[in-house]
Amino acid sequence: MHQFQHDTNTALVATAKGKIQGYRHDGLSIFKGIPYAKAARFHAPQPLAPWEGVLDACSYGYVCPLMTNDAPRGELYVPHRFWPMDENCQNLNIWTPDTDDAKRPVLVWLHGGGFSAGSAIEHIAYDGAAMSQMGNVVVVTINHRLNVLGYFDLSDFGEEYENSGNAGGDDIIAALAWIQENIQHFGGDPENVTVFGQSGGGAKVTTLLQSPAADGLYHKGIVMSGVIGPVLADAQGSGKELAEAIMQELGVQTVQELETVDYSALARAYLKVSPQLKTEGKYTGNCPHPNQHYAGEPVRNGFRPETSQVPLMVGSVFGEFTSFSPLPWPREGLSEEAQVEIIRKAWGEEPAEKLIPLFRAAYPDRPLTDLLRLDFIFRLPEIDYIAERSKLNQCTWSYLFNMDQPIDGGNTPWHCSDIPYVFHNIDLVEYPHGPQAEEGLSEKIQEQVFQAVIAFARTGNPACDEIPTWPASTAKKEHVLVVDGSTRVLTNYDHELIRTLGVYAETITRKMREAAGQIQH
Repeated sequence: MHQFQHDTNTALVATAKGKIQGYRHDGLSIFKGIPYAKAARFHAPQPLAPWEGVLDACSYGYVCPLMTNDAPRGELYVPHRFWPMDENCQNLNIWTPDTDDAKRPVLVWLHGGGFSAGSAIEHIAYDGAAMSQMGNVVVVTINHRLNVLGYFDLSDFGEEYENSGNAGGDDIIAALAWIQENIQHFGGDPENVTVFGQSGGGAKVTTLLQSPAADGLYHKGIVMSGVIGPVLADAQGSGKELAEAIMQELGVQTVQELETVDYSALARAYLKVSPQLKTEGKYTGNCPHPNQHYAGEPVRNGFRPETSQVPLMVGSVFGEFTSFSPLPWPREGLSEEAQVEIIRKAWGEEPAEKLIPLFRAAYPDRPLTDLLRLDFIFRLPEIDYIAERSKLNQCTWSYLFNMDQPIDGGNTPWHCSDIPYVFHNIDLVEYPHGPQAEEGLSEKIQEQVFQAVIAFARTGNPACDEIPTWPASTAKKEHVLVVDGSTRVLTNYDHELIRTLGVYAETITRKMREAAGQIQH
């Protein structure tokens, strides 16, 4: 039986700026839409002023406005929630077993959608209740500025815009500072904070490691399909030309005027002028901007020694974006000769000849045609990231989510498919429960993933009874926890395959671009 309580004495917490009140539900205290900062457009976030009375924290806060209207699609693969949007989006949500002094581990979720879309509640599976309750931890999810509001370099127009190219990142840092100051009142330990995120959220974890202002505000990180590479890349160059083009399009003369232009007009102007600049290889924003506040992607720019000893879990899923495209062939019942012919027709004779034996060695239990679904866009930069970072430490763990999902007759895992397993939320989504699923297997995988995450949040090491012995990687040996029906640890097992895929990247990514219209975040 569910339990619910909301009255003047329930879930009442005194924060540094004033009192807030949430509610109790099924053994948890839940707080939604807590403001952690305020900010003028393009400017750094500022602390909140104290308030009188009690702030209601029972409703989710605004999410950052999107630049285009999302069309509902692919909901069986990535179930979404859409929510009211406003620039005043610096808010967070908390799930906690109790508002006591127990000093539980704190897990702070950074949402996906690149650096231009998404929200703290966008996916159904982002709900923190099960993770908090099952893991006895405090879960926090954050909204922050995105797209042209959060990542638009205007530093050429004055000191006040010095870090406007990373305003969204500054919001995240402001949220972490709020957590550092207040989370003990919610039963959390400010000295044991794990930041974790998927896709753009994973990339936000990597950017925090490269941002000096974030140092000391978190202690561990989990990067899910988020190593910065071809999909998630730093912005290069100055935003001056982009800003001038937008101002001309809008008929304004100064950046100060851009601060008050209606957001929808600003977004339309950006969408009109940015494609040509992108074609010319010029700055178009919408992603982090290297400067004195952000050291840039570390494989290219160097890992900051100050964060080199922060324990990390880094991984991705087998199929990522390719798993969204429909299959024109059956995954079962084809002869090997037929599968080889499919690969030859898709990619050509030479790539097929070189890649098929490498795939068979790395994934002997998969159909050969799954080679056409195998991701390397995330996996290739991830291999390099783990190798380079492991030269500095002994606390970087690598994983691959390899668990097929029983949807559309059975499909390779796709971008976001691992999220419900991490949050212990497979009961909130449909796809783990199809008729093809082996009885109890989805639950078994959920426990393996979830318990490793919770162990890591507690101790900085993912070791737990549910998974085999999993060593941290070294510069020469990537020990990959391959999560599927026979979860195991393999060392460098796919490196030659992935690097060879990279050689044929231009041919192979043509197929991925064809599926781009179906990509979900």
